[in-house]
Amino acid sequence: MNIEDQVALLMQGTEYGDEDVKISMTRELRERLILAEKENRPLRVYCGYDPTKADLHLGHTITMRKLRQFQDLGHDVTFVIGTYTSLIGDPSDKDSLRPQLASEEVEANARTYAQQAFRVLDPQKTTIRYNAEWLQKLTLADMIHLASNFTVQQFLTRENFKLRFERGDAIYLHETFYSILQGYDAYALKTDVQVGGTDQLFNILTAGRKLMTYMGEKPNIGVIMGILPGTDGVVRMSKSLGNHIPIDTTAEDMYGKVMSLPDIALPVYFRLVTRWSPAEVAKKEKSLKDGTIHPRDAKMALAWEVASSFYGDDAANQAQDDFIRRFQKHDIPEEMPEVRIAAGQTVLDVLSTCDFISTRSEGRRLLDQKGVKLDGEVLSDPAQPFPHPGVLQVGKRHFARIVLD
Repeated sequence: MNIEDQVALLMQGTEYGDEDVKISMTRELRERLILAEKENRPLRVYCGYDPTKADLHLGHTITMRKLRQFQDLGHDVTFVIGTYTSLIGDPSDKDSLRPQLASEEVEANARTYAQQAFRVLDPQKTTIRYNAEWLQKLTLADMIHLASNFTVQQFLTRENFKLRFERGDAIYLHETFYSILQGYDAYALKTDVQVGGTDQLFNILTAGRKLMTYMGEKPNIGVIMGILPGTDGVVRMSKSLGNHIPIDTTAEDMYGKVMSLPDIALPVYFRLVTRWSPAEVAKKEKSLKDGTIHPRDAKMALAWEVASSFYGDDAANQAQDDFIRRFQKHDIPEEMPEVRIAAGQTVLDVLSTCDFISTRSEGRRLLDQKGVKLDGEVLSDPAQPFPHPGVLQVGKRHFARIVLD
């Protein structure tokens, strides 16, 4: 692959919130690739992951997919597990204090991360590091020197800190350490490229680049990925919101959850969760826009690709066959009303919201008679929190596409 094709692939799905910044990072990436080719060396690329939870969902793998692209192009990839930064808690995507984790909890979560990450990354080409290796060696004098590169105002202009400040909520001093320590990660690894989400813009483009320059290194290039919406197609994917697609699941479950996506979410999923080239993505987006492909068919191609990338072609084929058998051959209509529900609503609440029942006792009777299904699976517990977005079927004729507010 030539340099321009590499740049197009590696910048696919990136977001910076500022077109000038994107142009600058694209130019720097091109220049660094050209230099690496002249020096006959791979780029050094990394992304850090704080093990705040033991299980990962599809949204967590966006940056891993980008790392895999770098691997496939022959570059060196380091997967950093934030065993030290997790003790602080990343405030980047929060408008409230993130709880600090005990070291035992961090270590337990970290043990599961590599195993799940290797569903995307090539284990033979991945270096795993733990940032406690270098961060725990920093002295108070080191932290003073590092912190002297930043002003309080820089932190207070960050959107999450700004909101808390305006509300009069506490902003704790230790939260500002996070960006400094993450910036030091980039210096310690002497990286050319750091991959992260848009919530990491400050940490990567300000803290990381500033500290690397201060420490006498060429600043790394930020490849900043867009945030994946959940199965509602709107809100950021989150297990707590119930709009997530777990990766430690089955091909059938993953395929079905992708098929529950609203049509508007397809282009961003094309760019962020597939192995498709920029040309393939552009072709599919154009086909959707001009109507030469039905959204259902595009969604099936996407669902197959996602399931295949995690479980292999055979499992994806089986998942697709299973989906067709359960849905397309059972007169599931292509068009149906979309009903938005709130997280935490029970199955019985949703039946009522959809106007599928006139009384709650009728709903309980339907559930007892196994007349209620979600994506082909029977629901029977009226008090159960509604499991996830998808196609709700009551009897043979009533259907609704359930999405989360």
